[in-house]
Amino acid sequence: MAGRLAGKRAFLTAAGQGIGRATALAFLAEGAEVIATDRDADKLAGLEGARTLALDVLDDAAVKDAIGGAGPLDILFNGAGFVHQNTALTCTDQEWDFAFALNVRAMWKTIAAALPGMQAQGRGAIVNIASIASALKAAPDRFVYGTTKAAVQGLTRSVAIDNVGKGIRCNCICPGTVDTPSLGERIAANASAAGSVEAARAAFVARQAMGRLGNAEEIAALAVWLASDESAFVTGQSIVIDGGWTV
Repeated sequence: MAGRLAGKRAFLTAAGQGIGRATALAFLAEGAEVIATDRDADKLAGLEGARTLALDVLDDAAVKDAIGGAGPLDILFNGAGFVHQNTALTCTDQEWDFAFALNVRAMWKTIAAALPGMQAQGRGAIVNIASIASALKAAPDRFVYGTTKAAVQGLTRSVAIDNVGKGIRCNCICPGTVDTPSLGERIAANASAAGSVEAARAAFVARQAMGRLGNAEEIAALAVWLASDESAFVTGQSIVIDGGWTV
């Protein structure tokens, strides 16, 4: 079903690696006009056919300028985020503030920048990356991360209800454990406590009911569906894609 996003303009954050990059490639393959952004512009190399742009989503003015300069959007994909490992006792003020700034506030700012154009043209699809570690399920040592991703779910529903009669849909994807560079960093961080990198990786795999990690392309396929007209009757939803972790 090639061409599912033909004629649609998509703006993506954190498109340099992992789920964001896989989604940019999937959007391109389906015919979208893609504006791919990342804080590290070098990571955007190889996204042939996309317009690439260095963008720090924590910079409100830069976000507004980038989205305004992209023209009216049909699709906004919010992939930027960070996973802290902490508990209520170990979380620092700095970690709390940074997690909310990147995982939640930055989504608000990209959405606020994109909505006027979407409202003017009477259509748009917003896809946010949340997580299973959220209001859906608690995960050990994911205190501030799970808290922010629960906030993303609330943000998603609020944007959806405020725009439900305006042709604009807003949904979030809640992945389980996905094999990405971000996960690789957490595996490396846990290697000492686990005894080895292999043991740390095995611990992540062990909590997946299917006995394997997800891959970024599987999440990207869901993002394509949510961005396409095939999901035209879907809004305000937290879509679970977790290999059965929450079954």
